[in-house]
Amino acid sequence: MIFNLIHITMKKILILFALAALPWTTFAQQQFASTTGVASDVSKAMALFDWSETTFDFGKIAVSKPATHEFTFINRGVAPLLISSVQASCGCTVAEFSKDPIPPGSAGFVRATYNALRIGIFTKTITINANTDIGVVRLVVTGEVVD
Repeated sequence: MIFNLIHITMKKILILFALAALPWTTFAQQQFASTTGVASDVSKAMALFDWSETTFDFGKIAVSKPATHEFTFINRGVAPLLISSVQASCGCTVAEFSKDPIPPGSAGFVRATYNALRIGIFTKTITINANTDIGVVRLVVTGEVVD
């Protein structure tokens, strides 16, 4: 008798937990939609990066000759796009970027300069944090430093 009572009570508790979890699964689906590029109500009111490219290969560059590439983007969102930080993966790469808010429809940039002091193949990343639906973007520069 007590076992049946405990069993019924456990079923009720499990049902309550399942019902309580429904709002969380809906929220998770909205978050997933915004990270996969499917527009959600939240992302419609934000800034949105539209990069011309996110990777660049310098090819072969001479040792001790810095190489620079400018990545460009257009803000395809409805709010001004503001880059809060840009960080290179190491001290050998310096990044400059649009510091003023970029209005919807306008262009901005991130300029990466690699200081080619070591011979060999390299891959460096530049991480951008902004008020966009995805928040963080990683740009990649690659190449080979030759003598």
